[in-house]
Amino acid sequence: MGPVLAGVLQLVALMGALALAYIPLGTYMARVYSSDKHLRVEKWIYRGIGADPDTEMNWPAYLRGVLAFSAVSVLFLYLLQRLQGVLPGSLGFDSVDPAQSFNTAVSFVTNTNWQSYYGEQTMGHVVQTAGLAVQNFVSAAVGIAVAVALVRGFARSRTGELGNFWADLVRGTLRILVPGAALAAIVLVACGAIQNFSGIHEVGQFMGGSQQWNGGAVASQEAIKEFGTNGGGYFNANSAHPFENPTPFTNLFEIFLLLVIPFALTRTFGVMVGSVKQGYAILATMFTIWLGFVALMMWTEFAHHGAALQAAGGAYEGKEIRFGVGSSSIFAVSTTLTSTGAVDSFHSSFTGLGGGITILGMQLGEIAPGGTGSGLYGMLIMAVIAVFIAGLMVGRTPEYLGKKIGAREIKLAACYILITPALVLVFTAASMALPTPPHSMLNSGAHGFSEVLYAFTSASNNNGSAFAGLNANTDWFNTMTGLAMLLGRFLPMVFVLALAGSLAEQRPVPATVGTLRTEKPLFTGLLVGAILIITGLTYFPALALGPLAEGLAS
Repeated sequence: MGPVLAGVLQLVALMGALALAYIPLGTYMARVYSSDKHLRVEKWIYRGIGADPDTEMNWPAYLRGVLAFSAVSVLFLYLLQRLQGVLPGSLGFDSVDPAQSFNTAVSFVTNTNWQSYYGEQTMGHVVQTAGLAVQNFVSAAVGIAVAVALVRGFARSRTGELGNFWADLVRGTLRILVPGAALAAIVLVACGAIQNFSGIHEVGQFMGGSQQWNGGAVASQEAIKEFGTNGGGYFNANSAHPFENPTPFTNLFEIFLLLVIPFALTRTFGVMVGSVKQGYAILATMFTIWLGFVALMMWTEFAHHGAALQAAGGAYEGKEIRFGVGSSSIFAVSTTLTSTGAVDSFHSSFTGLGGGITILGMQLGEIAPGGTGSGLYGMLIMAVIAVFIAGLMVGRTPEYLGKKIGAREIKLAACYILITPALVLVFTAASMALPTPPHSMLNSGAHGFSEVLYAFTSASNNNGSAFAGLNANTDWFNTMTGLAMLLGRFLPMVFVLALAGSLAEQRPVPATVGTLRTEKPLFTGLLVGAILIITGLTYFPALALGPLAEGLAS
């Protein structure tokens, strides 16, 4: 079997698995967030935090809950790292320095999971399990909660209430993420991923020195790392490490995990707004972009010109030979079109155009299918923009799901789509203009620029993957990427929740013969076009200086 055919068959198997999980998981999540029943353990948690889960919140109150919980989480994780040196189970590692602690705390709380450190040489068992792994669960739950609040904004009318943040957070964690991750961890352990709390072991001599590895609760963290679209690896090599990702099957299984919730949330959306066809339209948009990016990536990595690459049958540099070019291409696209950030290959070693595809995937806003929750609310914002464009073309007040898209709604949507590009471009320009930051680049020219552009694209979009080659463990990059992660996570949420509140207050508008049918293929095509055109107009100059210049010159 040739490598191209193997890659295509893996892609077909992945799509089949996602299709099988789509309806049951999506419907189950809709029931979770629509139920008025509370589990006993949930009631204990509510009493412990002093929250009344039956009290409805308007959008400012919901936002305050998101920000308060996230602020406490950042502080807790920061202090845990700073105290690591005196905690048990630290494996003898020192406390993490302040800049690194700040960056990592922000990274995991914002669901970015950007890592500018060697995990196996920096974090002990307590920080990994009580700190990073916990945030993998709750940061994903926060994203889903905000998406559900926006869906309620479309589904409800003549009320400003969007649900209860604390109930949504707890339910998402206990009813969806914990059981799903537990099952996934069992599969990973059965396939060879490690799960222990062992210390550091010397495993032999390597290039004149001793080679050491430490164990850890790897399978459990790997499971939620993918299932919650987090991405932070227990080891520096991330999902290319055999302890995290032992076999080609686990590699495909991890891709499934990072895609299944974002895709299934479109079913949740359709069920909650009372029209599963609307969910299918959003799903079709996400799937079209994702599949197109996978096809482009496989083409660039298999067919790139050059005698060495043609003789090898593809661009193998920087790719784990166990997985090959096809599987690595699927993983790279899936991780950058979601907010996962996990890697099973080094994106800096992809072809020039292949590296550009990974950057562009994040620059779309990670909406195809995007992160847990963030992908759905990002796509719904783009749907509002697309409806507005269609309304301008026919001279009619735009409507979506029975809600008028007026001046207030379009301003909030416009602010949402402008925030992240501004962060990416401003921070990248500052890093290239100042004298010290460019010293962190391993490469010069277009590829070096791509390293910096990728870093701030990843941080601002809360992806977390790295291009490799950039030394980001400096005061400048730790601080600036930390700020980019904070602003890139919470500023868009402000506009999402404000939009949800505005929509929930409206009276529903009855459909007429002139209403745009947003469940039809025509709207899907319009939405795909709007996403690609808006992103292209925003980022083309930066892409032309980096991956496009490198790809066309090679």
